[in-house]
Amino acid sequence: MRLSRLLTTALAGAVLAGTGLVAPPTVSAAPAAASAPLACLASDADIYTAPDRITGNPGDLLSCRRTELPQIPGNVPMKAWKIKYVSTDVKGNKIAVSGFVAIPDARWTGGGSRPTVAFTPGTLGSGGQCALSKQMAGEQVDSYEAGNLRRFLEAGFAVAASDGVGYMTGQVHTYTVGLNAGHALLDAVRASRQIPGGSLTADGKVGIAGYSEGGFNTLWAAQLASSYAPELNVVGAAAGGVPGDLKLVAERLNGSAFAGFLADAVVGLSAAHPEMPFDELLNDRGRQAVEDVRSNCLFGTLGAFAFQRLENFSTDRLSLEQIYALRGSTGRTWGEVIDDQKVGVGIGPASSAARYKIGFPVYQYRGALEEIIPHEAEDGVFDRYCAAGITTEWRTYAGEHLTTDWLASGDVTRFLGDRFAGRPPVNDC
Repeated sequence: MRLSRLLTTALAGAVLAGTGLVAPPTVSAAPAAASAPLACLASDADIYTAPDRITGNPGDLLSCRRTELPQIPGNVPMKAWKIKYVSTDVKGNKIAVSGFVAIPDARWTGGGSRPTVAFTPGTLGSGGQCALSKQMAGEQVDSYEAGNLRRFLEAGFAVAASDGVGYMTGQVHTYTVGLNAGHALLDAVRASRQIPGGSLTADGKVGIAGYSEGGFNTLWAAQLASSYAPELNVVGAAAGGVPGDLKLVAERLNGSAFAGFLADAVVGLSAAHPEMPFDELLNDRGRQAVEDVRSNCLFGTLGAFAFQRLENFSTDRLSLEQIYALRGSTGRTWGEVIDDQKVGVGIGPASSAARYKIGFPVYQYRGALEEIIPHEAEDGVFDRYCAAGITTEWRTYAGEHLTTDWLASGDVTRFLGDRFAGRPPVNDC
């Protein structure tokens, strides 16, 4: 069924994107946990409360709590924990991020230590109640990732899932800020190995996976891995529905049935970049729109912003091009900020002098009936990866945006399993 029909009947929508903006901090060695908890006894409220002061290193486990994940189908026997851990934001500041870790009870028989999938979800919405760790633990709103998680766990892979930056109480999700997302995803793996009573070890292989917003986040984590988390043995990344050029995506979304994704992006980027003009541009409708984004999950946001244009929310009815020309206090324009988000820029193989070195193969895919993200934005990422010499497997599925996420899940699991087993990759470049 076409996603547009799902939106009309039940607002069963889809996902978008995330990237980062400035040069990543370099981490030369594995960060040691300065004060890891001795037991997972945190309250649920504590998991989502940011400390007043954070002194740990990226990936340090701050607190944890045993949990169940009833939304994941199949009754896969597992142990699971909600976690709060240290990460690094786009400005280089230490921040707290939430997520969860799940480890199958079945013994790993694939050789070596059990591998981990670093997982990042597609768009769930910016309200605090939308966090993936809350939804999988039973507070279901409108997440659609449970089947993908089931496949990983049934294959014997552990899952270290990041909610993403901005799901602490009183914050807003920094949607489409890839440095935030990439750092948080890599740090979730680090934290997963510090859980009291957990069984994951430092030598376990790591795969990264996500679709749409999660696909953008996945490829930012792939770009950052060698500089930000060189101690992690990342062996592959699988990313689909990737909005590789946010300007192309914004043009498609503005005034469309899926304009809610653009609203999430505008609010997320402004939250991460307070130096850029934003609040002073808003009219009364714009101020209400920000509150709508901050309070809604996916389908609520899609419903609130369907067919709305960005121009309606600023005092001067600013177009996208006019917004891109605005400068912040550092002298940079919004257009430069958005251009810095383009996925696959500055990448190269591990032996290269590229800014972002990627030393492992990548799986990319999209739907033939994609109706949200321009094909040029998705295909452009594949083209840039091939031009950079990154081994990339490519697949197009006979689905629209949402169903492609599910259609690809078996191949994503297969791709990661092949990487964990050391099998030779396919290169479609």
